[in-house]
Amino acid sequence: MPNYRRLTDPGATWFFTVTLAHRHGNDLLVRHIDLLRECFAREREARPFAIVAWVVLPEHMHWLWRLPEGDADYSTRWRRIKTDFSRRLPCTEARSPVQVARGERGLWQRRFWEHRIRDEADLQAHVDYIHYNPVKHGWATQTADWPHSSFAHYVARGVYTEDWAAEVGLAAGE
Repeated sequence: MPNYRRLTDPGATWFFTVTLAHRHGNDLLVRHIDLLRECFAREREARPFAIVAWVVLPEHMHWLWRLPEGDADYSTRWRRIKTDFSRRLPCTEARSPVQVARGERGLWQRRFWEHRIRDEADLQAHVDYIHYNPVKHGWATQTADWPHSSFAHYVARGVYTEDWAAEVGLAAGE
């Protein structure tokens, strides 16, 4: 088994992709969006961090977090959010004998993907990626149509216009 090591960089900004174990036909994250929001709020109260941008799709989600100065522990935050969410749902998913023996749920992929944001251009590219993701995956025809993201907040701040994806040619695949 590989020895996976995550980067640590206190106070950095991070892009994450977190995915359910069974993606096909699974709408668990949007069906329980209020519970997911509660789990994030509880963790942010216990271990503060700034949310820069986010999108929750039915079976995966993308987040940009900025950690406090001197703090690099995003892994514990994700573990606690995922655990809190899992424990507050009835256990109806298929589990392997190993998961049952360990007392594990079968909701999440074991790991998540992280990327340290390098500079302002990298940050903007990831904010754009997050907000366009519902269109990319066919969940919405326009970015503004998807309710589970920070896009409306960015529109309200004047960063994007309501028709942003069409405006920059993303909807046409350019």
